[in-house]
Parts: sequence; C-alpha cells; structure tokens
Amino acid sequence: MSNINLIDSFKDFKDEKKIDRPYMESVLQEVVKSMLRRKYGTDENCDIILNVDKGDIEIWRTRKVMEDGFSEDDALEIELAEAKTLDDSLEVGDDYIDEITLEDFGRRAILAARQTLISKILELEKDAVYTEYKDRVGEIITAEVYQIWKKEILLLDEKKNELILPKTEQIPADFFKKGETIRAVVLKVEMVNGNPRIILSRTAPEFLERLFELEVPEIFDGLITIKKIVREPGERAKVAVESYDDRIDPVGACVGMKGSRIHGIVRELRNENIDVINYTNNIQLYIQRALSPAKINSIKINEETKYASVYLKPDQVSLAIGRGGHNIRLAGKLTGYEIDVYRESEGDDEDVDLDEFSDEIEGWMIDELKGIGLDTAKSVLALSMEELVKRTDLEEETIRDILSILRAEFEE
Repeated sequence: MSNINLIDSFKDFKDEKKIDRPYMESVLQEVVKSMLRRKYGTDENCDIILNVDKGDIEIWRTRKVMEDGFSEDDALEIELAEAKTLDDSLEVGDDYIDEITLEDFGRRAILAARQTLISKILELEKDAVYTEYKDRVGEIITAEVYQIWKKEILLLDEKKNELILPKTEQIPADFFKKGETIRAVVLKVEMVNGNPRIILSRTAPEFLERLFELEVPEIFDGLITIKKIVREPGERAKVAVESYDDRIDPVGACVGMKGSRIHGIVRELRNENIDVINYTNNIQLYIQRALSPAKINSIKINEETKYASVYLKPDQVSLAIGRGGHNIRLAGKLTGYEIDVYRESEGDDEDVDLDEFSDEIEGWMIDELKGIGLDTAKSVLALSMEELVKRTDLEEETIRDILSILRAEFEE
C-alpha cells in the first residue's frame, strides 16, 4: 500500500466528476489529519503537502527537543538523546522535523482512510449535483434513456447523472426506447435519503415556454413576452403572447412563415394543437380570442363572479367546445373565467332538445352528441356527416340513422 493508492482514489473522482479541486484537496487533507489524530493523538504539529498530479502525499512532523527525562508528550516532543541519534547537531529547544509516510500507519489504516475518502467525495458529488440542478429548474435539458420502468424512465445526462421522467410527466403519446435522447424541462430537485432526485417533465407549461424561446428569437430576446400558457398535454395548448413593439406581430412571429417555427414545437409535443393568441386587457376580446377557432356572436360577462356567457351560431358551438371539451376548458384557464356557451336561434322554427328523441335514439348515442356540445336537433343537423364522424365515436351508419330521425321531425 502506497501514496499512489490513496491519491488515485482522489484523482479518479476529481477528473471524472469535475468537482472543485481546492475543495476536494481540503477533503483529502482532513482524511490524512484524521489518520494522524488516531495514531498520534494530534495533528497540530504536522504539515501535509499534496502533489496530486504526481500522486504524492508528504507529511512532515515537528517536535520540540527536550532534556532527557523531561518529555511529556512523544507526539509533540523528543528527548535529546534520541534526537542526537537522528541528527547530531540538535540541541535542547531545537525543532526536530521528520517525515511520516503512509506505510507508518499500517495497511488497515490506509484502507480505512481510502474508504473514508471515497465516501466523503461521493457526498460531495451528490451535493454538487443537487446544487447544479437546483439552479437549472425550468431549464430544458437533453438526456439519454437508460432504463424504462412502468411508472418512470431513468435517464443519464452527459455527466452520467441520473434523472427521472415519471409517467405522469410524459405526454400520453410519448414512446421511448433505450439509448434514445429525450428533451424535457427540469421540474423539481429534491434530496431523498441523502441522494439528489431530479424530476423532469414534458407536460409542464414551462416545457412549452422553453421550446418557444428556442424556436422564436424574438421571445428569447425579450421583444415578445409569453403572458400565459395552458395545456392539456398531447391534445391542445393555448399560448397568450404580447409585443411591446407595434412593428412586431407576436402571433405571426411565433408561428413563422408557413408555420415553420411552430411545426418543430408541435412535432416535439406529439402533434399537440397549439393556439397562439394576442394577449389583451379587454376581457371580452380576450375570451373571444381564447375560444378560437370558433366565431363568437356576443358575450355577457360578470366580473364579480368571473363568469362569461358566450352566444354563438349553432355551427360554431362544437368548435368552441372542442373535442372532449379541450377548447373551452383551456379558454377558461387562460382567461380565468368560467365560460358557458349558448346557441342563438337562426330561424322561426323551434329547435327540439335531443332528449325528446329518447324513444327513437339510444341514450348513449345522445350522450355522445352532447359530449361535443350538441344537445338540440338543429345543432346536430347543422354539421355535415364528415364532421360528425370526425368529432364523435359514432359509426357512419349510426349517424345516418340519427340524421334521418332528426330531419323527419322538421319535415312533418
């Protein structure tokens, strides 16, 4: 066992983990001082010189030369007779300096010291990882898939640090293979039993915000501000943007020529539909824009209760609600208002509630139509066969029968 064995443990971690050298050297110093205290009872009269690059540790001990019979502590003092055998020029009151080698401590002590050093450096490494990622919360990183489990994916960054992407933070359409690289945002960093746990997310609004910053230089430069983002991951997102420069169209800048900028973001989010709208303090106009692509006829707002009644033509209702209600839910989250939609009558004929056809149309079919915002006969008839097939889970033959029943009501 030699100096090299202990120093190599230090060098391996210093080079591989890129941890601050002066701090790590202080750790090695403390390990050696601990060995000195265990063997001699003190380290106060010892100087430790490290030459990590050459793999050397030098330990020099200074003891005061005392008259024979007057030495009280062998660790701090040496009697004249013994000192003379080592250096004939020494006299009482002089300092005797000798070198202590690691071999003087014995093999077992060196092994224990090596283990202590490794343990301390591992703790230092964990603290360094925690500190690094704590400062990177909200930042996009790229990591490689290392292990796939049922509830989460283990990834490794470029420094081989372990990162976690839980199933709950994955887009529903996400599918990854081992060795594949993933982009995600650092959601949170926590210490669990002394180990840093770094949680990533692809569903957080911050992930979409960082993607816009990467794709749209005007956002990165601060010329365009993202006021708010709401998402239903993998389905739809709404992004409110504002420009403080009248010469810049914030929506156009975010979408890009022929959608060039937003297409890359949509692909990253597994074809998530992204609506980019101009932010405004005019709440009526804001709600109108938030319900895009539906065209609004009129809006009644109660500012105290944060409630908005929106009136549309029958053929616009399903657009305002969106498949599965995604559009109206996101519009509510974006504006902070609870939104209800109402149909405005377009003719003299009275409309008929779908529930009135329960004898002819099965209840689950009526519920399917209501699920996309169609609860009257005319609202269903206002949509084409193709649109109804696309927006519901009903088969074409079933829809044809329903339309036939509803048309008969108005032909009588």
